[in-house]
Amino acid sequence: MTVTFQASLLDQETEPRLLPLAGAVERSALGQGAWVDLRRGWLAGADELFERLLTAVPWQAERRPMYDRVVDVPRLLCFYDEGDRLPDPVLAEARARLGDHYAAELREPFRTAGMCLYRDGRDSVAWHGDRIGRGCTDDTMVAILSLGSPRSLLLRPRGGGPAVHRYEAGHGDLVVMGGSCQRTWEHAVPKTLRRVGPRISIQYRPRGVR
Repeated sequence: MTVTFQASLLDQETEPRLLPLAGAVERSALGQGAWVDLRRGWLAGADELFERLLTAVPWQAERRPMYDRVVDVPRLLCFYDEGDRLPDPVLAEARARLGDHYAAELREPFRTAGMCLYRDGRDSVAWHGDRIGRGCTDDTMVAILSLGSPRSLLLRPRGGGPAVHRYEAGHGDLVVMGGSCQRTWEHAVPKTLRRVGPRISIQYRPRGVR
């Protein structure tokens, strides 16, 4: 696999480390009980972790049925279920720190870690909500840690229409979607014609949410 990545000139850390969450998270209320938290640059040294994961994670290309044909999933994937060892200690620390910070609202730990590698602007994820399992009926949270080049994360109310919110997430940024967000809103990472570098997203979820 050949992926060309240009590190950020602003990230000079040689060893990944997590910065504080308390007092640094910005929350936006979306309506209908949904909200999004943003913590810019939560992970210092994110570019170093990107390089580690690029080779340490067993990335898989998948094919899925869509309408009357089977198509390639436009990104590489890997899923770590609860009990699986994560490919880098800082990812386990991030999961624990998120569990501590959101304990009062979530009332359960984050348990799984899904990973996506967007190789260039042709890779994407279509509009969706994480509604497999309890996400279709219960309020929950999905926390996304973004490494590598920023890509647009768009949100819109469920049912269609143009994007209402846009987050350019990369280089260690954290986005957390909570409340009713997975049931009442949709999110996407669209394709782009701009020249963009690769991005890895790590999605932390509680048990029974996909």
